[in-house]
Amino acid sequence: MNIPSEIQCYRIMAKMAMLDNIVVHSIRVCQVAMLLTEGINANGHSLNSEFVRAAALLHDITKTRSLQTSENHASTGGIYLKEQGYPAIGAIVAQHVNLDAFNPDGEPTVAEVVNYADKRVLHDQVVSLEARLAYIQERYKSSAGELGNRLERMCREADAIEKKLFKNLPFSTAELSDHLDLLDFEKKLERFRKINQRST
Repeated sequence: MNIPSEIQCYRIMAKMAMLDNIVVHSIRVCQVAMLLTEGINANGHSLNSEFVRAAALLHDITKTRSLQTSENHASTGGIYLKEQGYPAIGAIVAQHVNLDAFNPDGEPTVAEVVNYADKRVLHDQVVSLEARLAYIQERYKSSAGELGNRLERMCREADAIEKKLFKNLPFSTAELSDHLDLLDFEKKLERFRKINQRST
Protein backbone atom coordinates (compact mmCIF):
# COMPACT_ATOMS: atom_id res chain seq x y z
CA MET A 1 0.00 0.00 0.00
CA ASN A 2 1.41 3.37 -1.05
CA ILE A 3 1.03 5.87 1.82
CA PRO A 4 2.41 9.42 1.55
CA SER A 5 4.42 10.68 4.53
CA GLU A 6 3.24 13.65 6.56
CA ILE A 7 5.60 15.92 4.58
CA GLN A 8 4.39 14.47 1.28
CA CYS A 9 0.80 15.16 2.38
CA TYR A 10 1.70 18.78 3.07
CA ARG A 11 3.27 19.05 -0.38
CA ILE A 12 0.11 17.66 -1.99
CA MET A 13 -1.99 20.14 0.02
CA ALA A 14 0.27 23.02 -1.07
CA LYS A 15 0.13 21.89 -4.69
CA MET A 16 -3.66 21.99 -4.56
CA ALA A 17 -3.54 25.56 -3.15
CA MET A 18 -5.82 24.65 -0.25
CA LEU A 19 -7.31 27.65 1.53
CA ASP A 20 -5.69 28.32 4.89
CA ASN A 21 -8.86 27.61 6.87
CA ILE A 22 -9.22 24.23 5.15
CA VAL A 23 -5.57 23.41 5.90
CA VAL A 24 -6.10 24.29 9.57
CA HIS A 25 -9.27 22.17 9.66
CA SER A 26 -7.48 19.23 8.03
CA ILE A 27 -4.58 19.33 10.49
CA ARG A 28 -7.02 19.42 13.42
CA VAL A 29 -8.99 16.49 11.95
CA CYS A 30 -5.70 14.60 11.64
CA GLN A 31 -4.87 15.34 15.27
CA VAL A 32 -8.26 14.00 16.39
CA ALA A 33 -7.96 10.93 14.15
CA MET A 34 -4.51 10.11 15.52
CA LEU A 35 -5.73 10.43 19.11
CA LEU A 36 -8.63 8.08 18.37
CA THR A 37 -6.28 5.62 16.64
CA GLU A 38 -3.87 5.60 19.57
CA GLY A 39 -6.68 4.87 22.02
CA ILE A 40 -8.28 2.21 19.84
CA ASN A 41 -4.96 0.45 19.27
CA ALA A 42 -4.19 0.54 22.99
CA ASN A 43 -7.38 -1.48 23.41
CA GLY A 44 -6.05 -4.36 21.30
CA HIS A 45 -6.82 -3.27 17.75
CA SER A 46 -4.32 -2.63 14.97
CA LEU A 47 -5.25 0.37 12.85
CA ASN A 48 -2.41 1.58 10.62
CA SER A 49 -1.58 5.00 12.09
CA GLU A 50 0.32 6.20 8.98
CA PHE A 51 -2.70 5.30 6.85
CA VAL A 52 -4.98 7.23 9.23
CA ARG A 53 -2.64 10.25 9.25
CA ALA A 54 -2.46 10.54 5.48
CA ALA A 55 -6.19 10.04 4.90
CA ALA A 56 -7.09 12.56 7.61
CA LEU A 57 -4.68 15.22 6.31
CA LEU A 58 -5.90 14.77 2.73
CA HIS A 59 -9.62 14.26 3.36
CA ASP A 60 -10.52 17.74 2.01
CA ILE A 61 -7.92 17.80 -0.78
CA THR A 62 -10.41 19.04 -3.43
CA LYS A 63 -12.56 21.10 -1.04
CA THR A 64 -11.01 24.44 -2.07
CA ARG A 65 -11.66 23.68 -5.74
CA SER A 66 -15.20 22.52 -4.96
CA LEU A 67 -16.13 25.98 -3.68
CA GLN A 68 -15.91 27.12 -7.31
CA THR A 69 -17.05 23.96 -9.10
CA SER A 70 -19.70 22.64 -6.65
CA GLU A 71 -18.24 19.17 -7.19
CA ASN A 72 -18.70 16.42 -4.61
CA HIS A 73 -15.34 16.91 -2.90
CA ALA A 74 -15.37 13.53 -1.17
CA SER A 75 -15.76 11.74 -4.50
CA THR A 76 -13.35 13.91 -6.48
CA GLY A 77 -10.81 13.88 -3.65
CA GLY A 78 -10.81 10.11 -3.84
CA ILE A 79 -10.36 10.18 -7.61
CA TYR A 80 -7.57 12.77 -7.42
CA LEU A 81 -5.56 10.76 -4.89
CA LYS A 82 -6.00 7.56 -6.90
CA GLU A 83 -4.63 9.41 -9.93
CA GLN A 84 -1.66 10.56 -7.83
CA GLY A 85 -0.79 6.95 -7.02
CA TYR A 86 -2.55 6.65 -3.65
CA PRO A 87 -5.64 4.51 -4.35
CA ALA A 88 -6.02 3.23 -0.76
CA ILE A 89 -5.91 6.78 0.63
CA GLY A 90 -8.34 7.89 -2.06
CA ALA A 91 -10.77 5.14 -1.06
CA ILE A 92 -10.84 6.46 2.52
CA VAL A 93 -11.12 10.12 1.45
CA ALA A 94 -14.10 9.20 -0.75
CA GLN A 95 -15.86 7.95 2.42
CA HIS A 96 -15.24 10.88 4.75
CA VAL A 97 -18.79 12.20 4.30
CA ASN A 98 -20.62 8.88 4.00
CA LEU A 99 -19.15 5.41 4.49
CA ASP A 100 -19.48 2.81 1.75
CA ALA A 101 -20.52 0.30 4.43
CA PHE A 102 -20.78 0.23 8.21
CA ASN A 103 -20.72 -2.71 10.59
CA PRO A 104 -21.49 -1.62 14.17
CA ASP A 105 -20.09 -4.89 15.53
CA GLY A 106 -16.98 -5.16 13.36
CA GLU A 107 -13.40 -4.07 13.99
CA PRO A 108 -12.89 -0.28 13.97
CA THR A 109 -11.74 0.84 10.52
CA VAL A 110 -9.61 3.66 9.16
CA ALA A 111 -12.60 4.95 7.19
CA GLU A 112 -14.70 5.16 10.37
CA VAL A 113 -11.97 7.01 12.28
CA VAL A 114 -11.40 9.61 9.54
CA ASN A 115 -15.13 10.03 8.91
CA TYR A 116 -15.82 10.56 12.61
CA ALA A 117 -12.81 12.82 13.24
CA ASP A 118 -14.07 15.14 10.51
CA LYS A 119 -17.49 15.22 12.19
CA ARG A 120 -15.93 16.41 15.45
CA VAL A 121 -14.06 19.42 14.00
CA LEU A 122 -15.89 22.62 13.12
CA HIS A 123 -13.40 24.88 11.33
CA ASP A 124 -10.43 24.44 13.73
CA GLN A 125 -12.33 23.68 16.93
CA VAL A 126 -13.24 20.31 18.40
CA VAL A 127 -16.97 20.37 19.11
CA SER A 128 -19.60 17.83 20.06
CA LEU A 129 -21.01 15.64 17.34
CA GLU A 130 -24.40 17.29 17.90
CA ALA A 131 -22.96 20.78 17.35
CA ARG A 132 -21.14 19.79 14.19
CA LEU A 133 -24.14 18.03 12.69
CA ALA A 134 -26.38 20.97 13.58
CA TYR A 135 -23.98 23.28 11.73
CA ILE A 136 -24.00 21.03 8.65
CA GLN A 137 -27.78 20.75 8.67
CA GLU A 138 -28.18 24.52 9.00
CA ARG A 139 -25.74 25.19 6.19
CA TYR A 140 -27.47 22.78 3.81
CA LYS A 141 -31.03 23.02 5.15
CA SER A 142 -32.48 23.94 1.77
CA SER A 143 -30.95 20.85 0.15
CA ALA A 144 -33.29 18.27 -1.24
CA GLY A 145 -33.02 15.14 -3.33
CA GLU A 146 -29.77 13.20 -3.29
CA LEU A 147 -27.83 15.72 -1.14
CA GLY A 148 -30.63 15.87 1.43
CA ASN A 149 -30.71 12.08 1.61
CA ARG A 150 -26.93 11.93 2.07
CA LEU A 151 -27.15 14.45 4.92
CA GLU A 152 -29.84 12.42 6.70
CA ARG A 153 -27.80 9.25 6.30
CA MET A 154 -24.65 11.03 7.51
CA CYS A 155 -26.33 12.10 10.76
CA ARG A 156 -27.56 8.58 11.53
CA GLU A 157 -24.23 7.06 10.59
CA ALA A 158 -22.12 9.50 12.62
CA ASP A 159 -24.02 8.69 15.80
CA ALA A 160 -23.52 4.96 15.23
CA ILE A 161 -19.80 5.42 14.49
CA GLU A 162 -19.37 7.42 17.70
CA LYS A 163 -20.97 4.67 19.79
CA LYS A 164 -18.77 2.04 18.15
CA LEU A 165 -15.45 3.89 18.44
CA PHE A 166 -15.90 5.07 22.01
CA LYS A 167 -16.48 1.52 23.22
CA ASN A 168 -12.75 1.16 22.56
CA LEU A 169 -11.53 4.41 24.13
CA PRO A 170 -10.47 5.28 27.70
CA PHE A 171 -12.17 8.69 27.62
CA SER A 172 -15.67 9.98 26.89
CA THR A 173 -16.84 11.92 23.86
CA ALA A 174 -16.91 15.09 25.98
CA GLU A 175 -13.29 14.58 27.05
CA LEU A 176 -11.88 14.27 23.53
CA SER A 177 -10.53 17.82 23.26
CA ASP A 178 -8.88 17.55 26.71
CA HIS A 179 -6.46 14.98 25.29
CA LEU A 180 -5.26 17.02 22.29
CA ASP A 181 -1.80 18.58 22.30
CA LEU A 182 -2.03 22.26 21.34
CA LEU A 183 1.74 22.57 20.81
CA ASP A 184 1.74 19.57 18.45
CA PHE A 185 -1.02 21.22 16.40
CA GLU A 186 0.97 24.47 16.11
CA LYS A 187 4.12 22.58 15.08
CA LYS A 188 2.25 20.75 12.31
CA LEU A 189 0.71 23.99 11.05
CA GLU A 190 4.11 25.69 11.00
CA ARG A 191 5.61 22.72 9.14
CA PHE A 192 2.92 23.00 6.47
CA ARG A 193 3.43 26.76 6.12
CA LYS A 194 7.16 26.35 5.54
CA ILE A 195 6.51 23.78 2.81
CA ASN A 196 3.83 25.99 1.29
CA GLN A 197 6.21 28.98 1.18
CA ARG A 198 8.82 26.93 -0.65
CA SER A 199 6.32 25.77 -3.26
CA THR A 200 5.00 29.26 -4.12
